[in-house]
Amino acid sequence: MSSDVPRGKEFPLLPLKNVVVFPRTLVTLTVGRPRSIRALEEALVRDRRLVVATQRAGQSDEPEAEDIYDTGTLVEVGQVQRQADGNLQVSVEGLRRVRVESYGQSEPFFTVQVNDVAEHMGSGPVVDALMRHLVDLFSRYAAMNSKVPAEAVETVRAVRHPGYLADLLAAHVVPDAHERQAVLEQLDHTARLEHVGAVLTGELDVLELDQRIRNKVRSQIDKNQREFYLREQLKAIHDELAGEGGNELTELRDKLEAAGLPDDAAAKVRKEINRLERMPSASPEGTVIRNYIDWILALPWTERTTDVLDTAVAQRVLDEDHYGLDKIKERILEFLAVRQLTQTALQTGPAAGDAESAGKGANPPPPSERKRRLLKGPLLCFVGPPGVGKTSLGQSIADSMGRHFVRIALGGVHDEAEIRGHRRTYVGAMPGRIIQGMKTAGTRNPLILLDEIDKLASDYRGDPASALLEVLDPEQNWNFNDHYMDLPYDLSEVLFITTANNLQAIPRPLRDRMEIIELSGYTEDEKVQIARRYLLPRQLQAHGLAPGAVEIPEKMLRLIIHTHTREAGVRDLERKLAAICRKAARRVVLGRTTRVRVTLHNLAEFLGPGRLAGELELLGPGQVGVALGLAWTEHGGELLPVEVATMPGHGNLTITGRLGDVMQESARAALSYARSRAGALHIDPDFQEKTDLHIHLPEGAIPKDGPPPWCRPSPVSPCAMIPR
Repeated sequence: MSSDVPRGKEFPLLPLKNVVVFPRTLVTLTVGRPRSIRALEEALVRDRRLVVATQRAGQSDEPEAEDIYDTGTLVEVGQVQRQADGNLQVSVEGLRRVRVESYGQSEPFFTVQVNDVAEHMGSGPVVDALMRHLVDLFSRYAAMNSKVPAEAVETVRAVRHPGYLADLLAAHVVPDAHERQAVLEQLDHTARLEHVGAVLTGELDVLELDQRIRNKVRSQIDKNQREFYLREQLKAIHDELAGEGGNELTELRDKLEAAGLPDDAAAKVRKEINRLERMPSASPEGTVIRNYIDWILALPWTERTTDVLDTAVAQRVLDEDHYGLDKIKERILEFLAVRQLTQTALQTGPAAGDAESAGKGANPPPPSERKRRLLKGPLLCFVGPPGVGKTSLGQSIADSMGRHFVRIALGGVHDEAEIRGHRRTYVGAMPGRIIQGMKTAGTRNPLILLDEIDKLASDYRGDPASALLEVLDPEQNWNFNDHYMDLPYDLSEVLFITTANNLQAIPRPLRDRMEIIELSGYTEDEKVQIARRYLLPRQLQAHGLAPGAVEIPEKMLRLIIHTHTREAGVRDLERKLAAICRKAARRVVLGRTTRVRVTLHNLAEFLGPGRLAGELELLGPGQVGVALGLAWTEHGGELLPVEVATMPGHGNLTITGRLGDVMQESARAALSYARSRAGALHIDPDFQEKTDLHIHLPEGAIPKDGPPPWCRPSPVSPCAMIPR
């Protein structure tokens, strides 16, 4: 097939990344970009010819005309194969050099008009000498580079055309794409041979330098000491490259010495660094080892903060951050006071047999019985509905003590490896959340809040609640072993605090290790004060409003709480205040006003009509056959109206309202109680023989049930009815 370029004909253009195609060479390309695929398909439809040109910047995925070199190659498309990932693998044969004269269309692919470029043929003794010199250089290059096949030298020796010889060597020897493009653009055969010769000489210098390094190392060591030989060889290579970035392994060893690890941990890390040094740089195992070393060196082994155990400071911080909760604050202050006294006892009273090594990096001995007893303070667990301030209480405790605060969310965790880490044999292994939290804290004695501990789950992958038993027990956590680290790590100085919504969902062995502090919720007066002191100023700042730009009188706050929210905490109340601030911000931006006051007349404009009414108002006036049941849920308390209807029958009992087993049992127990006390209650003892009873709980038409029998605080039924 002729390779002449018809005048005025447009060819599809295929831009290439870091690839240069030379005439008379076969190249296999991988085509994946949509524009390139369309250009290739168009060439297959036409005459299987297209123009390939290299991009100036190889990283560009959507090049423009100015991003592509003007000199390219007219090629003929050979075999095309579609791969599994949608890319095309195509083999092309270079026909001749061409220069792009103009661009046609750019979508859905580039088309160009090209012209032949006239090459300056070279001949004579100079060209012959250059060709022999290049063949000799390539022979030496092939002898020193094991990647070059033996038949390649014979192929090069058989070439008689100077331009083709330069192109062939450039395609296989020149490593840089811009250098290959320079060879492609060089039209004088003599200059092209000289250019390729200079590049090939530089590559030979690199190979000779590598050979000198190998010979230098080999001459210094005994051939039987293979491990020492490999280490010295790598050291020599690092010495040659020291000016371009230094020795990374030396930096790791320096970090290890400065980290202050215990002896056993330091020995293991040192062993891993030696393994990394002997491992090829392209080995996937090298990345795994490097990540492991980085994790261990990033952990705090000696860094700690000084505790500020001042109950007056803690009182001020708690009062600034939270309103009310007097009993909770009192218990927290008692907790901090005990910590202060035990800390003083540890510092002033030496324990017999607890001689801790003062040397840096020494192995920490197990804490003595006295030390464990003093460190074994109560583990606080804040239990209450959402939005009552459990997490923020933990943050306030950390602030008052001067400790770093780390929150670990346990909701939905059902894999034991989330707590104890994955073993390094697994792909993508990582340490558990406890070790990750220690890395985030950066100190050995942070305050770690284990949030939503009642939301832990268990399945075939293990029970994370059981893994937490070791973490939260001072008798064991001084020697905590994460599966990924496979090293003991001391957690005895960490202050753990947990939170939960539902106490019953916490496994009993785990609950036995904690002191429960219940946050039942806020009264209406407390919600008003929280809204005025904390929520409204926070929302004004979040919405860019000046202090006082939104005025909500106390009467309106109570109305909002009464008719627009029903919760134990204040999250929904904060959302309502945020809605008011958003509408106020819009009015300020439109220039209608600079200050908004919420009144009874415009409340509906901000929040819409009240969706909730008082629970007693919904029940209506008192009536026979209706009583009130009290229900407790993890989201707060509820009033359940219980309706009872009697009708002539034969003693049947009907219970409706989607009740669980426990509440159905309570209803039957109530009936048995009424029958057993019929005389005292002035009821006909035989009333059940001629009367049918229907008990209905209409509240919400949602499933409801009481706690299981072993969780009941008293023999009284959880569904006891309160007569009105």
